[in-house]
Amino acid sequence: MAFKVEVNDLTKTATEFIPDGLNNFYLLCELAERGNAEAQYNLGVAHASGQCSAKDEAEAKEWFRKAAKQGFANAQYNLGLLYSRARYHGKPRDKEAVKWFRKAAEQGHANAQNMLGVMYNRGQGVGMDRAAAEKWFRKAAEQGLVSAQNNIGRMYYGRSGDENEAEAEKWFREAADQGDADAQYKLGSIYGWRHLLGKSKGREAVKWYCKAAEQGHVEAQSSLGNIYAGGRGVAKDETVAVKWYRKAAEQGYPDAQNRLADMYAEGRGVAKNEVEAIKWWRRAAAEMDSQAQYNLGVAYASGRGVAKNETEAVKWFRRAAEQHEYDQRARYELGRRLFYGIGVKRDEAGGKFWLEASGTRKAKELLKSI
Repeated sequence: MAFKVEVNDLTKTATEFIPDGLNNFYLLCELAERGNAEAQYNLGVAHASGQCSAKDEAEAKEWFRKAAKQGFANAQYNLGLLYSRARYHGKPRDKEAVKWFRKAAEQGHANAQNMLGVMYNRGQGVGMDRAAAEKWFRKAAEQGLVSAQNNIGRMYYGRSGDENEAEAEKWFREAADQGDADAQYKLGSIYGWRHLLGKSKGREAVKWYCKAAEQGHVEAQSSLGNIYAGGRGVAKDETVAVKWYRKAAEQGYPDAQNRLADMYAEGRGVAKNEVEAIKWWRRAAAEMDSQAQYNLGVAYASGRGVAKNETEAVKWFRRAAEQHEYDQRARYELGRRLFYGIGVKRDEAGGKFWLEASGTRKAKELLKSI
């Protein structure tokens, strides 16, 4: 599960010290040399971001360190970020990162609290400790930091029990109300699951998916496609479903590409166009979507949208069968073709292997007959 971090402080503009460019940059340098912690921090920012000087992260680190040693929380946080990334002599130094995140976090620095939570959750530079991760996420979340609100929501999301679901909902809503698309999507997922269980109306899921989808969130866009295609919580509208599938597909989301191809192949919500279906199945298949790979196999086996080619069919059935243990249809088709030598050199043992791996009723019947 990916946890969110905030990195904005590292490139914060040092406008309070260098509003007029190079002339005030020299003043900033002078103040920093005299030991002014805020000037040292801002000089670090200037070097890190290339303001009024060439970008120099090694120099930035030294100025952040000077300010950090004086207890300047922003500098402690930025120093932690530099240590946590592959930016210090090419190697991350997680223990040092944790040290500086902790110093800033203990001063109430929300981003540092969130990053300390991330380090505990991942076991980077410190022993993995979910309770400690939750503690620091919560401190940052209570200050209104969106990434921390998302992170604590993720810790509760998917745990069994109504209390855990309520806690996840609470924190996702906090972030969603601040306009965060990931949280809006997660909130939509919670309401969507409740709708499937008959515990809520589908309109609430649609509301939050729409908010996320309108910000370009691909999973929300694809989820809206599913909702409108199936009429779950809304009036069924396959034209609207195609619209949302297309938006996600054009951003490279494989599941939406496969579903958009299905709509073209079946003429649902859009004029039937098997060539267009092949285009989208191919794009999804290139992203290792096993359903799209299976669908390409079917297309080549039947000659739908492409010239019939059993060798190509075997290729795509094999790719789907090998990369997804649950794609029983692909395993059946591959097994049958291997056993009978359709589009490939006959291989009875290989065919039986894939038929047994399929486990479908048709596979079992075929195995009995041979």
